[in-house]
Amino acid sequence: MGVQELTDLSHSGSTRDGRAAVDKAMSLLTSFGQEAYSGVGVSELARRSGLSKSTAFRILGMLERNHAVERVGSDYRLGAELHNLGGRVYAPQHSVIRDVLTPYLADLYEATRQMVHLAVLHGPDILYINKLYGHRHVASPSRVGGKAPAHCTAVGKALLAYSGQDAEDLLGSDLAARTARTVTDIGQLRVELSQVRRSGVAFDREETREGLVCIGGVVNGSGARPVAAFSVSGPVASFSPASVEPALRRVSLAASRALCASQIALAS
Repeated sequence: MGVQELTDLSHSGSTRDGRAAVDKAMSLLTSFGQEAYSGVGVSELARRSGLSKSTAFRILGMLERNHAVERVGSDYRLGAELHNLGGRVYAPQHSVIRDVLTPYLADLYEATRQMVHLAVLHGPDILYINKLYGHRHVASPSRVGGKAPAHCTAVGKALLAYSGQDAEDLLGSDLAARTARTVTDIGQLRVELSQVRRSGVAFDREETREGLVCIGGVVNGSGARPVAAFSVSGPVASFSPASVEPALRRVSLAASRALCASQIALAS
């Protein structure tokens, strides 16, 4: 949406300033929900976003001219420009990390037959860049491209332990609880991260979701610098994280060697 279009909309009587126009545009974009690809009608989008139909129609027209939405018959769906913008949100090296490490993530799944994740640190959160699971899928809040607080996940604790920053500097002191078991005391978290550095593995003991436990370990890049982490998750009633620790260590070591080799090759 261009500056002039925002200004025009701001003085149209429907909104008072450009910020309100942006808010309304974002409200429309987030109203597509699960129908972002199939398409939604103007009346329904207006209802979901709390806008009048005329205002929704006008903003959708602006978004369409900027390729943020596109027409599908009489409906609208999200456009290609949003996909292009989304691809720029995360660091370009994440694609390289995913491509190099996915075969090792598959090895980890084959060795454990449990849900496995590949993640990187993204500020105070972790970003899941791949995930594999079998036919008996375990309920988990994780999704590829999604984020979760680093302090309550095994991959997050593994990466935090070697981040080179004090946990409080990175996370702040107000740690949100996902479950009753989430560690929310920064002092207690520091102790746990110290244990991770000694043992080389981290645990999520029903801290992200009740009934789900997890073990995580880092993957090192060049200079022995942790750049990603693997984890193995399963239901607390039938899965013992300690039972897959040898496989996690073995695969993480092999993946670290492969990632170092790929980084050296790219640098040469």
